[in-house]
Amino acid sequence: MSVPQLPLASTRGISPLHSEMDRPTGALEASLLQLLHEHQLTSFKLRDQSDRAKKEAMLAAMRVSELLMEGVNGGVQESFINEKRIELEIRALAATIMRYKKHTDQWLAASHTINTVIKEIGDFENWMKTMEYDCKSINAAILNIHQAKHDLSDDH
Repeated sequence: MSVPQLPLASTRGISPLHSEMDRPTGALEASLLQLLHEHQLTSFKLRDQSDRAKKEAMLAAMRVSELLMEGVNGGVQESFINEKRIELEIRALAATIMRYKKHTDQWLAASHTINTVIKEIGDFENWMKTMEYDCKSINAAILNIHQAKHDLSDDH
């Protein structure tokens, strides 16, 4: 940053007679001008330093803000990823449960069918025993009738 130069006081219009008297005043004026120049230079340097410090502070604040947001967003993002992972696991478990339910229903239907068939076999076995008993009863009745006829024919 360039510092503007202030013009030095001019000595135009001063007569040579007054120049000896004005020498201490000219030195004072030059000193004041030098002080003013140094003050302006220092002010510009301070302003430049404060501007740089302000920019650095703003950059640092923005970086801190970004880091905080990354920290917060990182936790939120991790939670979001975990939530999605849990949802996928829930869907997979629900599908597995439905498959097991279907298999269980199939096993229940098969066992019911087997029980029904066994029951029918048992009913058939009972029917067969009843038929066998009836056949034996009929056979015994026929034998008795036949024996009775045979005994009657032998007596005559």
